[in-house]
Amino acid sequence: MAPRGVRGSAEERREDVLNAAMVEFAKGGLDGTSTEAIATRAGISQPYLFRLYPSKRALFIAAVERTFTEVVRVFEEAAAGLSGLEAKHAMGEAYDTLLREDRTFLGMQLQAYAACCGDDEVRAVTRRHLGRLWERVVTDGGMSEQLAQAFVAHGMLCNLTAALGVDESQAADDALARRMTAKPVVLDLMTADPISAGSPLT
Repeated sequence: MAPRGVRGSAEERREDVLNAAMVEFAKGGLDGTSTEAIATRAGISQPYLFRLYPSKRALFIAAVERTFTEVVRVFEEAAAGLSGLEAKHAMGEAYDTLLREDRTFLGMQLQAYAACCGDDEVRAVTRRHLGRLWERVVTDGGMSEQLAQAFVAHGMLCNLTAALGVDESQAADDALARRMTAKPVVLDLMTADPISAGSPLT
């Protein structure tokens, strides 16, 4: 068994490498990112990187897992002690803040979905974590399955909006910005009592 200090150092290095990998993968994706760039950002040698993670794919998968775990954590913290509409709004605002404050999480999500198109292992991991995220939306947000679907779909639109650099300040002069930032009717229904509103989503 390794001494405690050695083990702690290795764990810290793994964390450093994972953080560096998320930044690099968010920009270049699985195929477009070199382990050399990750090692350089982490301040270690490339051979040592492979002592911590067996392959670039394994490191990418770890980065995908960390990304979705963090989004789930943000949702859970935002919805703590809340329910119904309050939880929905809190989760939505927290996610918007996450996208604006750290584009690494946006880039990692988009790169994960892109990698799913040609990598079965990444696809399986991403599906599992998206399923977990969706379950937290239903459970913590107290949403029906239909409203949870609308919430997640709007989150995907938020991802696209953020990636394109679109915001409400452009709406007056840009038709695309106006359409992308307009509040969907289905989310208007989420702010009302579904029964009294006659919503077909319940």
